Amino acid sequence: MDMLLLGLSVLPVIALLIYIYRKDKYEKEPIGQLAKAFFGGILAIPLTYLLVFILNSIWYSDTVFYRSFLEAGLAEELSKLILLFLLVWRNRNFNEHMDGIVYASFVGLGFACVENILYVYGSSVQSYSSGITTGVLRALLSVPGHFLFAVIMGYFFAMAKFEKKHRFSNVFLALFLPFLAHGLFDWLLMFSSELHSVFVAVIYILFIVFDVYLWRAGLKFIHRHQKISQLAAEAQHASFDNLDAAAKEPEYKSIDWKAGYKD
Repeated sequence: MDMLLLGLSVLPVIALLIYIYRKDKYEKEPIGQLAKAFFGGILAIPLTYLLVFILNSIWYSDTVFYRSFLEAGLAEELSKLILLFLLVWRNRNFNEHMDGIVYASFVGLGFACVENILYVYGSSVQSYSSGITTGVLRALLSVPGHFLFAVIMGYFFAMAKFEKKHRFSNVFLALFLPFLAHGLFDWLLMFSSELHSVFVAVIYILFIVFDVYLWRAGLKFIHRHQKISQLAAEAQHASFDNLDAAAKEPEYKSIDWKAGYKD
């Protein structure tokens, strides 16, 4: 296995795993549970193939829209969300808002890691330079894309967990918004390859604008859940301090020295 191709496939994933792990500042998740989430993302790949097979059996269309929104966007994001529910939803370590983004990111990047290896080594069969090009492009676009879709999913996944009043709507958004973002992301890339050179530049500009928007939204979602986790940690710390203070101070009963005394 060529080390350069392997590095191009895996290092972007590792960089983003470290990034999101460091963003979880107030209560780090157990490494074992994060590993389960990562391998859950790998398991989402065969589930995606199954869902695509079912979709194609019901209705197949060889169009860019079908391949980008249904085969990629819907099948992949639904597979990730299913594994996220199975592995994380009832886990006792999932106890703060930021955890939703962290676990969803590990699932999404587990998926991206294997997908990246398959694409990079698949392209290298044609030529070594083709594998390198594919690795570089996917490191800059596809892997961060999977990460950002996961951040969106994790944000609403956590909202569904901790805000029971709006649970159904947040579960819906945890699937619908990543599906929409993933579908549009792939559609812009795929559609540009079918256009004449004059229009390709326009599509690329639209893609860059959309990619910047995804990054801004993803960072905003991370910051919001970080803030909620910070406030929860501070409140918990304050309650512990109060308990400690109460434990240190002896409790004295007041004495009524005039009790029973009559003038």
